Amino acid sequence: MNSARKILTMGVTMVALASFAACGSSGSGSTSKPADTSKASGRIVFWGWGNGIKETIAAFEKANPGITVKYNNTGTAGDTQVALSNAVAAGKGIPDVTMLEDPTVQQFAIEDNLENLSDYGADKFADDFAPGPWNKVQYDGKPYALPIDAGPEVFFYNKAVFDKAGIPDPPKTWDEYYQDAKKIRAVGSYITNNAGDKNAYQPFTAQAWQAGAHPWKVDGDKITINMTKDAGMKRYIDFQQKLIDEDLLDTKTANWSDDWNRALNDGSVASLTIGAWMPTNLESGAPDQKGNWRVAPLPQWKEGDSVSAEDGGSALVVPKKAKNKAAAWKFAEYLTHGKGAQVMADQGSFPSLKRILSSTEFTSKKNEYFGGQEVNKVLTEAANLKVSKFQYLPYNPFAQSTYGDSIGKAYMKQTTLEKAFEDYQQKLVDHGNQQGYQVNK
Repeated sequence: MNSARKILTMGVTMVALASFAACGSSGSGSTSKPADTSKASGRIVFWGWGNGIKETIAAFEKANPGITVKYNNTGTAGDTQVALSNAVAAGKGIPDVTMLEDPTVQQFAIEDNLENLSDYGADKFADDFAPGPWNKVQYDGKPYALPIDAGPEVFFYNKAVFDKAGIPDPPKTWDEYYQDAKKIRAVGSYITNNAGDKNAYQPFTAQAWQAGAHPWKVDGDKITINMTKDAGMKRYIDFQQKLIDEDLLDTKTANWSDDWNRALNDGSVASLTIGAWMPTNLESGAPDQKGNWRVAPLPQWKEGDSVSAEDGGSALVVPKKAKNKAAAWKFAEYLTHGKGAQVMADQGSFPSLKRILSSTEFTSKKNEYFGGQEVNKVLTEAANLKVSKFQYLPYNPFAQSTYGDSIGKAYMKQTTLEKAFEDYQQKLVDHGNQQGYQVNK
């Protein structure tokens, strides 16, 4: 990879991304007329995960009888990005269309492994999507993916457990959260879990982001990594260390594990700060708690603030070496921008399309799992909050996959969180320099 191909976009940000200098490797280049996909037909292979996929495929095949979709459930976002990297490296087994977590899109675009979707007219969709999800899939000023969902971070909590602990309302500040954590621990539950493993990486970035952290700063090929001295990171680390030291976190249970679902289902884990895409996962993973869960805005570091962050979000990409690109585009457009977006929303995906987010039908829908709460109204309000700039590293997959190697030791009380982040920082510095970046700390 030469230095020109490593030019970085501004990762996850709710403001418009600046255009970068042309680098000669950002795809086939935009055409004056979008590619003709009107006669697309045949079979496509689709990799993805999550709820609503099978229903959307069925609706797509009914609307496009000449195209069939072979769906491979690739498990998780992390599993999918590894599988795609392996397929690209091998030069075979590459899907026609695949889901990727938003921060990973730019990594594959930088390496020239994705179609520039401007060639299919996607650049005309900018005003149709919420700015956060749309801006996350840009590289070199062009869309290399279409957003599926948005991931504004919110606070999900089990009202039955909070009531048992004598807590009438969800915490408005992180100080209140700390006090609530002690009350919930006193009744035999934990306010939340955090094992510091690789699946805790995305929640870490979102929560550090909301704390005002800038753990790394990227300027082209130059990267500065500051995991412990940055003011926002210090705020995040000190708070988490206090929860660890006082046994206020379930540090043995990892996100997305069977134990996690059991803990959510029996009430031993009482809340989550996580993305707006979580409701259907709670419904399927913790069915015995139907009627008990609620959603609220994130606790704030300063009372009266309304600061949010993005936690995940996914998108569809068409790999550069896909065999049936025309049909792949039609499927990607249908699922994210066409009628399939409504099917996904009906199945519980939190949409990124403005037309769905702004509809009264969507925001006023009552959710019986959440005790009849108008959940989408709270989630939409979170999606509309302004957030500060935040960058992801150009080698984000490495950052995510190695996060637990260092940070997990702190949650097992084998070291402090500050020392764990110092170790993690060195690994990120070393890897970046090995990849040809100029990385300092």
